[in-house]
Amino acid sequence: MQKIALTYGILSGTITIAVLILGLVLSEGGSFLASELFGYLTMLVALSMIFIGIKRYRDLEMGGVIRFIPAFTMGLAIAAIAALIYTLVWELYLMASDYAFIDSYVNSAIEAKRAAGLAGEGLAQEIAELEEMRSSYGKIYIRMPMTFLEIFPVGLVIAILSAALLRNPKILPARQ
Repeated sequence: MQKIALTYGILSGTITIAVLILGLVLSEGGSFLASELFGYLTMLVALSMIFIGIKRYRDLEMGGVIRFIPAFTMGLAIAAIAALIYTLVWELYLMASDYAFIDSYVNSAIEAKRAAGLAGEGLAQEIAELEEMRSSYGKIYIRMPMTFLEIFPVGLVIAILSAALLRNPKILPARQ
């Protein structure tokens, strides 16, 4: 069980973070490759490894039949490992880029608010909130859990859905 969880968790986390960092580097923060939509789509695709890992566990180690709780546990383990890989590699990326991400993010968010026509007190309040976020993001004990929680809930949903589907041995049955 541990080998499958490690293999698919590492694979899922590595695919997710590699594609996201590549998107940030190639787009310099200004295109679809740097958008939240692209990030979550990447997570969905990479976290499909949860489904594949549970199926492999069901077919190879459980004789083609698995109950919800063992399937969910496997999916949860894969999701946690993927989120841990994602978080640790993101920290390495931040260190390598001299923590420039948050400054770029906050500055582009402020410019987007201005471009949308926000001014005066409303803009000042938005800027204050973004500056608070910049300050909080500078603290590793806030940043790392925040990064972990970007990806883990997506993995949790996929783990639940995969466990619910794969407990039925008629869904993608093992080949004999």
